[in-house]
Amino acid sequence: MTVPVQAEITVPAPLLRLEDVEVTYRRPDGVAVRAVRGASLDVNAGEVVGLVGESGCGKSSLGRAAVGLERLTAGSVSFQGQPVTALGRHPRPAALRPLQLLFQDPYSSLNPRRKVGHQLADGLRASGEAATRARIEELLDLVAMPSSAADHYPHEFSGGQRQRLAIGRALAARPLVLIADEPVSALDASAQATIVTLLGELRDETGIGILFISHDLGVVRQIAQKVAVMYLGKIVESGAIDAVWRRPRHPYTEALIAAAPVADGAGRLPGGLAGEVPDPSAPPSGCSFHPRCPVAEAECTAVDPPPLRIDDDHVGNDRAAGDHVARCLFALRPAPSTARDTDKEMSS
Repeated sequence: MTVPVQAEITVPAPLLRLEDVEVTYRRPDGVAVRAVRGASLDVNAGEVVGLVGESGCGKSSLGRAAVGLERLTAGSVSFQGQPVTALGRHPRPAALRPLQLLFQDPYSSLNPRRKVGHQLADGLRASGEAATRARIEELLDLVAMPSSAADHYPHEFSGGQRQRLAIGRALAARPLVLIADEPVSALDASAQATIVTLLGELRDETGIGILFISHDLGVVRQIAQKVAVMYLGKIVESGAIDAVWRRPRHPYTEALIAAAPVADGAGRLPGGLAGEVPDPSAPPSGCSFHPRCPVAEAECTAVDPPPLRIDDDHVGNDRAAGDHVARCLFALRPAPSTARDTDKEMSS
């Protein structure tokens, strides 16, 4: 009897891949500051990956490295299999133009002296496309702005509207991946909700992949399918957003979840995390989080935890165990009782 050969399952390669990325700066006194220390993540078509952490954790440096705005000290970045190198004076290769960056501040990312239509036209021409009025109006429609916005200056719009216009300019290159660096941090709550909803709709309609950088895990949970939690230049926990939110395995992730407001009418105040992010030029020994960790033990001061892979029913460092990964010596312990139960919250 002939035994049928099982067909090999082919997993599509990610559009954007960052592998063991390191970014180091030099202070004026010559001291090296390792802003990113061996971070890896993938962004696939049609998914939003959240990159979360406090200010100073290195997430913006990682996002800028992803598009070539920061030179890598080590590691690699590839987009559709092509290396992404640091930008210089020469034009970016055409194959990398579908990799775009959305800046944090809509007040400074748009030129105040030029009309919106002219700035959208710049993006179209830079991508090799004719800057017709019809195409400009199409971009404005994609970001829910009226066609008349093309004839106005950025200062005539609110912060949320300006960010939508900035998104429209990024869409001029027909991006496959958008790096959104803190796109809502400068906006009020209403404008934040509008931008998060818009990015989610663009993902659904166009299949674009998005790396959504934020300090707010609660905002990321509204839009992302996956999340990477960053602390002092390292990704300390990652996985599907619901799994990480429901069963965090790193104390830092727990602290970020506790800091997210909950609109449950109970009047509870968000929790806080003691201490400050350490100086990245002199990180603590062992686990970088141990000086602030409420459950740290003596071993944590000496051992830098390896990434441990986790799923709902199995814990271990076998790569097949699951996509939930945490860098904590205690990640093998049962999930903490302080973790929020997503199902309960959604039903309340």
